[in-house]
Amino acid sequence: MGRPRTNDDAVRERLVVCATEMLATRPRESVTVRAVAAAAETSTTAVYSLFGGKDGLIGAVRDRAVAGLFQEVSAVPASADPLADLYALAVAYRRWGRGHSHLYAVLFGGVQSFDPSGQVGDSDPIRPLLDAIDRALTASVFAGEATSIALSIWGTMHGLVALELAGALDTATAEAAFRSTIHATLRGWTTPAVFRSLRHTEPAP
Repeated sequence: MGRPRTNDDAVRERLVVCATEMLATRPRESVTVRAVAAAAETSTTAVYSLFGGKDGLIGAVRDRAVAGLFQEVSAVPASADPLADLYALAVAYRRWGRGHSHLYAVLFGGVQSFDPSGQVGDSDPIRPLLDAIDRALTASVFAGEATSIALSIWGTMHGLVALELAGALDTATAEAAFRSTIHATLRGWTTPAVFRSLRHTEPAP
């Protein structure tokens, strides 16, 4: 008769959840294997058995955050209007951050870099943004360099969401600021002809 499997998927899930919360709320150096195991009500052996150690556990948290954000933004359908698509992507980004504040904090709190200027894989959360920007450039809706545009849009989204999650903005203020600021950022990259056509309108949400 084989030995019962104690380090199962339930233990793995508890460890990932506890590590996520700790990484989001404490200095990284204080998040030890012993501390996470104690919070998850298991042994340090489980961390090594399931993840190979602290780095593997942090990697699992990072992978969950990346996969979750990618799933959210990649679900935004592409349309014939790249400006509307980019606004929809920004809304999806904020929605995921609000719904997964601990994972958001881990993703952008030093555990995982998120560099639109670096190598972008097919499952990188920045990919849908870059694809929409490329379509806007091809359609002469945007004028500029794709990486600079991506950094501008992402920096704006991230700054607003980070302020909201930190409690610096209430929900109503954050909603209004997000809508107006994202639209303004998108308009700032449009070609003169498109900009003139948008002077009295905003892209549809």
